[in-house]
Amino acid sequence: MWTRSEVAKASPHFRANPVVLVTGTTSGIGFEIVRKLWKSDYRVVATARKESLSKFNNVEFKETDRFWIRRLDVTSAEERAELVAEISKAWGGVDILINNAGISYRAVVEHMTDEEEIHQLQTNYLGAVGLIRLVLPWMRSQHNGQIINISSVSGMMAMPTMSSYSASKFALEGASESLWYEVRPWNIRVCLVQPGFIHSESFRNVYFSKRSAVCDINPDAYCQYYADMAPFIERLMKLSPTSAEDIARRVMKIMHAKNPPLRVPATWDASVFYWVRRLLPRWFYHRFLYWGLPGVKNWTKLAKRN
Repeated sequence: MWTRSEVAKASPHFRANPVVLVTGTTSGIGFEIVRKLWKSDYRVVATARKESLSKFNNVEFKETDRFWIRRLDVTSAEERAELVAEISKAWGGVDILINNAGISYRAVVEHMTDEEEIHQLQTNYLGAVGLIRLVLPWMRSQHNGQIINISSVSGMMAMPTMSSYSASKFALEGASESLWYEVRPWNIRVCLVQPGFIHSESFRNVYFSKRSAVCDINPDAYCQYYADMAPFIERLMKLSPTSAEDIARRVMKIMHAKNPPLRVPATWDASVFYWVRRLLPRWFYHRFLYWGLPGVKNWTKLAKRN
């Protein structure tokens, strides 16, 4: 457990008992982050959507005067504002914001609707930026603060059937990079954590668009994409040696770093993809990845027949 003196020593740029707000904490990376924060002297606000709050009933941590569990749908501007107002009234403001909440649609561009695209962006991008706007006044007044956005390897590269997810993470990466410059004069540190494949069952929690249901009724050429990509992604996740707890441990180190980098590849494959994209000529990079996709030869044959 981190004691008050240890927290102050590890994070000398913060006031005593910094306030940490974490979104999306009922599973995966978010859950592991708040588990670690529970054992500290940080003041913590763990959040989840109303329908998910019951998941906290059977965990080892409970609400205390320094550890709150609160309802938050990050897509709701009203809920965002109410929560930050409550935190500000009790504790002054948020010192560390960890934007972790996210969803993923798995569908080709042609199978997505405007409504689904907006849902993806509201959760992964607009909600995160909305919270950032609310916490920045306090951080600027303190000339201190930290914003940690959980991005993805999909924020540096895209894959078929994941265009909407990648678009939301590309947006988060771009906004975070601009923000890094904007708030640096106030000593506010901005960091993007970029996990790749994580050993988990999260691949089962993806959203499928309404139009992708055509594959159950009247299959089109795109349906082979889903048939090939789903087991490919599942296999990579099951083979990954990195767990959600490993990512949470990395986040804790970033919180205690005096000057963390803007981008932190959080898994070995994220580091590999970073260097592959950086070093390979762009024209070769895309062809190299294209021909490495599962079943891509069959996609070409199907396209010729449709």
